Amino acid sequence: MSAIRQPAVAGRFYPASPQRLRAEIESYTAAEATEAKLPALGCVVPHAGYVYSGHVAGAVYRRLELPQRFVILCPNHTGMGEPLAIMSRGVWRTPLGDAAIDDELADELKRRMPLLSEDEQAHLTEHALEVQLPFLQQLDPDFRFVPIAVGTGNFEVLSALGVALGNALAQHRERVLIIASSDMNHFESDGVTRVKDRRAIDQMLALDARGLYDVVREGHISMCGYGPAVAMLTAARKLGASRADLIRYATSGDVSGDQDSVVGYAGIAVY
Repeated sequence: MSAIRQPAVAGRFYPASPQRLRAEIESYTAAEATEAKLPALGCVVPHAGYVYSGHVAGAVYRRLELPQRFVILCPNHTGMGEPLAIMSRGVWRTPLGDAAIDDELADELKRRMPLLSEDEQAHLTEHALEVQLPFLQQLDPDFRFVPIAVGTGNFEVLSALGVALGNALAQHRERVLIIASSDMNHFESDGVTRVKDRRAIDQMLALDARGLYDVVREGHISMCGYGPAVAMLTAARKLGASRADLIRYATSGDVSGDQDSVVGYAGIAVY
């Protein structure tokens, strides 16, 4: 019997009511007619409660030509499970229905990256991947995805994951989008956070995975999903990416009014 991953943060990070959830996503993703769609290979999107970061995630998703297949990389905030945790069977349930795991692509990734461990535990209460799914369910029905929780900060492992992703996706005629779920700097002042985040954003815009890793680690930037971003950038470069755009940036202070302790949110498209 295939696993059903139940929603862990519905009613907290986003509405549990399907009607309210659809209306909120629509408010974040209503695109202007003049906006051209980008055929992205990868992207970075935030994962806070929708009230804080939904407008940044929505700005990214509405700008992309969304394919039918995704690899979604998220940090492991809970510390549960394996360092590289994949689920290759089953569905993830949200208030908008069930999103199916791409078992064929998941199996291929496990063959190419032996450090990927089959592990539901790491995903059980992790919010960073779950909050992406309602956006995709509303904008891109019938998609399939591979969920991977990244709980290691080892650059060689992150780079190897990116290489495996790039090599696997290069064999597919249809485009697969790699989503790196990450918030930016945490719980410093708005002024400090914007300076720190800009340093990390500049490395991502330069498509420099090693540069991002070094800036985050040496600059004490508490970007929770730098690991997923490093792997995504590595894979995107192998797939021929030559450009990245900052779609939107904000901090939680823009919503809360609290400028003393904020979280940064960046939405980036890589193509």
